[in-house]
Order: sequence, then structure tokens, then C-alpha cells
Amino acid sequence: MSASLHAPAQAATGAATPTPLITLSGVTRVFGSGSAEFQALRGVDLNICEGEFVAVMGPSGSGKSSLMNILGCLDTPSAGSYRFRGLEVQKLGRDQRALLRRHALGFIFQGFNLLARTSAQENVELPLLYRGEMATDRATAARKALATVGLAGWEHHTPAELSGGQQQRVAIARALVTDPVLLLADEPTGNLDTARSQEIMELLVSLNRERGITIVMVTHEPDMAAYAHRIVHMVDGRVALDLPQLHSDERRQPGPSSARLAQA
Repeated sequence: MSASLHAPAQAATGAATPTPLITLSGVTRVFGSGSAEFQALRGVDLNICEGEFVAVMGPSGSGKSSLMNILGCLDTPSAGSYRFRGLEVQKLGRDQRALLRRHALGFIFQGFNLLARTSAQENVELPLLYRGEMATDRATAARKALATVGLAGWEHHTPAELSGGQQQRVAIARALVTDPVLLLADEPTGNLDTARSQEIMELLVSLNRERGITIVMVTHEPDMAAYAHRIVHMVDGRVALDLPQLHSDERRQPGPSSARLAQA
């Protein structure tokens, strides 16, 4: 990933201004009404540029999940504006939002969400099946995605035959197979031990750096958030802090090789 994507714009030197991928302006989300009304988001303003890796942190009830649901087009704001590459997402219909999810977004979950009796390759093929891709094209793309996450040769193993780290890499391959612009990761290391967590984070860093995929990750773990370029702290439905991670690349430990990934 080019460092210029995250450098401040400098007109005197001709440096390019970072391109906004996501722009949230005054976004609120209200559930219920009357005495049962609950404001999950309270006027969130947030910009995320193409190629950034942003960690979202905060206590339970801070609005992290509501924010991710809106970013993932699974929900819409009660008020305010969500622009994705300039497109007013909250004005899209249900089917249009589904198309945006299908073609531009990838999702990684804490619980992996793999089909238990289905092979790794078939799990990865699922998003392409929903898009109506041909079987041969699905298989080729799934094998390529699995190789990207260090699982070449493991295509026909079911989740029960894979470790937790391997299952999460299958889930990442499934998110990557559609070539998404934005990857949304919800506690991607929450079910993994320390060693496997570090390997998954190194994989995400590599995807961000080498393929330029924008990543927004929710995490409760400061050690995992330290891999990101920025940390956004949510409190009571608002952005309380938005901090750049200085010299974050220098703090990252060397990542495992593909061979080590396959054995984890």
C-alpha cells in the first residue's frame, strides 16, 4: 500500500489528497420510541480514506455494532448522511444496498460463520454462487483466495478438520473472493489464542498493504488495534477520539510465512 494514501495533502509539493471512501455526516441511529427510545449513534462524523486500516474500539453499548451495521449496509441511519465513494447509501433501496454489499464489501466475523459440513472451497465459493457466477469460475476464484490466505492444499477440508486459525482464514478468503473495496472485520481474533491472533492480524495488514483493501475492524484488544493506521474510540454513540497510529508499521512483528499459516 502506498504511504501517500495516508500522508497529509500538501499543495506546495503536489501531493495527492487522500480519496474519501466513506463519509459519515451527523449519523444517528435511534431504536424504539417514546420512553423506550434508545439512541445508539448520536451524530457521528467520520471520514475513512481509500486504503486505510481503521480500528474501532469502545465499551459495550458505545455504538460500535450499530456503526458497523450501517457501514456494511445492513442498516440505515435514522438521520444524517452515509456516502460510499460519493454515493448516498441511505437513499438506496433494500435491493440496491444488497448489490452494494455483494459487489463492494467483505465481512469477517468473530464466529467464522462457516457451513459445518461444507468444504473450505465450497464455503469460499458461496458469495460467488449468490452472484450467479459459473461453477468453474467460482472454483478457480475460491482456490486463488485460499492460496492468498495460506491454505493452498486445504480446499477439501471441512471446518471440523481445521484449526481455529485456519477456519478464520477460510472466512477471510470468503470475504476476499469477491474482490471487495472495503473489508469489515468484527472481532476477527476474538476466538483465537495469542499466536493465531497475531497471524490473522499480519494477514490483514498484508491484504491492506499489498492489495490496498480498506479495512475497518472492531476490537476490544489494544494489541490488535495497534496494527491499524487509526484508532477510533466510541463512547455513548459518539466518536470520542480519532487517533492516528504513528510508526505503526515499525511496531508490527514479522509475519508468518504461508507455510506456517497452513500449519496453524
